[in-house]
Amino acid sequence: MLALLASGTSRSSSSIKLAESESAAQNSNMSWGTEIWDQNDNIAIHTNRGIDALDKYANFLRDRVAIETEYAGKLRRLVKNYQPKKKEEEDNEYTSMQAFRNLLKEVGDLAGQREVVSESLQLQVIQAVTLLSKTLREERKKCLSDGAMLQQNLTTQLSSLDRAKRNYEKAYRDSEKAVDSYKRADMDLNLSRAEVERYKNVMTAKIQQSDDAKNEYANQLQKTNNLQQQHFSMLLPAVLNRLQELDEKRTRGIREFIIGAAEVESSVAPIIARCMEGIVKAGESINEKEDSFKVIERYQSGFTPPRDIPFEDLSKLDPDTVQESHYSNSISNHLTIKGTMGANKLKKRVGIFNIFGSTKEDFSDLPPNQRRKKLQAKITELQQKIAQETNARDGLMKMKIVYEANSSLGNPMTVEGQLNESEHKLEKLKLDLKKYQGYLDKASQAQVATSSPQANRNQLQNGHRTSRHSNGSADDHHEDGDDQPDDAGSLSRSGSEDNVAQIQNGHNNNNNGSSASPESGLGTSHTSLPGSGQGSANENAIGEDTYYETEVETLNPLGTCRALYPFEASSEGSIPMNEGEELQVIEIDQGDGWTRVRRANNSNGWDEGFVPTSYIECTLYA
Repeated sequence: MLALLASGTSRSSSSIKLAESESAAQNSNMSWGTEIWDQNDNIAIHTNRGIDALDKYANFLRDRVAIETEYAGKLRRLVKNYQPKKKEEEDNEYTSMQAFRNLLKEVGDLAGQREVVSESLQLQVIQAVTLLSKTLREERKKCLSDGAMLQQNLTTQLSSLDRAKRNYEKAYRDSEKAVDSYKRADMDLNLSRAEVERYKNVMTAKIQQSDDAKNEYANQLQKTNNLQQQHFSMLLPAVLNRLQELDEKRTRGIREFIIGAAEVESSVAPIIARCMEGIVKAGESINEKEDSFKVIERYQSGFTPPRDIPFEDLSKLDPDTVQESHYSNSISNHLTIKGTMGANKLKKRVGIFNIFGSTKEDFSDLPPNQRRKKLQAKITELQQKIAQETNARDGLMKMKIVYEANSSLGNPMTVEGQLNESEHKLEKLKLDLKKYQGYLDKASQAQVATSSPQANRNQLQNGHRTSRHSNGSADDHHEDGDDQPDDAGSLSRSGSEDNVAQIQNGHNNNNNGSSASPESGLGTSHTSLPGSGQGSANENAIGEDTYYETEVETLNPLGTCRALYPFEASSEGSIPMNEGEELQVIEIDQGDGWTRVRRANNSNGWDEGFVPTSYIECTLYA
């Protein structure tokens, strides 16, 4: 039974396909010239409406292009209006603001894709539609003109036939009358023979005229029939078939244009999808905990809340002691208020891009943390300027040497003035660097307030905090746990400090012969294991105090990290790592771009050193 049903279904489907193929073949054989040969006016109206529909589609595309262009322009204007302002650049460190900037970038890319759609529709579709419409109108006009000419020829021939027929009818009637007149004259005995002969001659002439008109009518009738047959079987169908081809070309063009417009839209769909993925990725990159930590790092003053106010029994204290106690409390409260957000009520904020502004050269009016950060930033800026000026001076010296060796290239004295000016600039920059490093040393040594929350966390984990110094030594602060994330020994400094020492001394004074540049991990600091022998004093021209190496206890790990990229340790104090390698984090990035890590070593237990923060992915312990 199922087999019979299946066979019946297959036969019905094959019958349907056969009928469709026959219908298609029949439709392909049908033409306007044979099927609607007598609908010339309707065909003209239909083709005109078809071309009008094509023009309507072209206008639709133009309006859509205008909308796409306007949409893209408004998107770009929206992105421009919401770009972070200069005064908002300080907020760009937060993940939410970074995500918003990435969102704006993706929306800008979306606007670019809408512009691509607009331009593609304009160049690939609208121009083709306009050209096709113009061509079809010209061809239709020519076809209608040819059809009108054929119809005019046929009408002229029909007029000639009608005229010949009327002439024949008139000549025939005249010949009949002439025959009747001759017969009456011949039977009339009263007429002379001459008059009868005249009637006979008139009859003969009229008969001849009738025969000539008859022949002309027959000739015109034959011509008309031939022309009419040719007109309706060949000439007019050819014109109508041309109009049919023209209309089919228009219909086929609309199909291709609609598909082409869809393909233009589809071509940018993958890019738009990637933009959407980028927006989603930007949203997923927002980390509320990281932003909260950055708020702490940004606004942390370094002060601690005031301690409990002790009870003062005035009956047991002498007046001098009471006054001194009140005075100390007022000083303490004043310092605490200066380091908090309430400082804005006491003093107008000077800094435009930072909540902690300062009008003093040594930033002594700022809270401890902010003061050290400002001093470290100033030191880094000066070191960069020294490095640039040193490179410029070295270039001038090389130029002077070349000029002295070959005077044809230039006069050495022309470089002398520039060299002197460069030396003066270097000297001034070195003095400023020495001054600000002194400020930083004093700020680090004079701090009495409790350390920042970051240092408190390190105290809980490590029991102490060690700060890095620019002379390559390590210094434990067991008493106050002072956190110095931006000390003068920051690894973010360039090699300009080493250049300064070489400029003034002519050599490197590091006793162990290794580089004491900031890239080298600042001597032995925490970058070297205890007992490694690297910790000699580096007496450079900056005039830094001499520190000595101290033994430090092993730090507890703060978390783990994975190497995203391979890193070759090209300077002392850093350690190499391979891509994908797992390491222990023992000191997080203090703003200098370096993180201190540790890994197990089969030979001596542990390897410690610094690696670039951007090369690793950290996972800190809760």
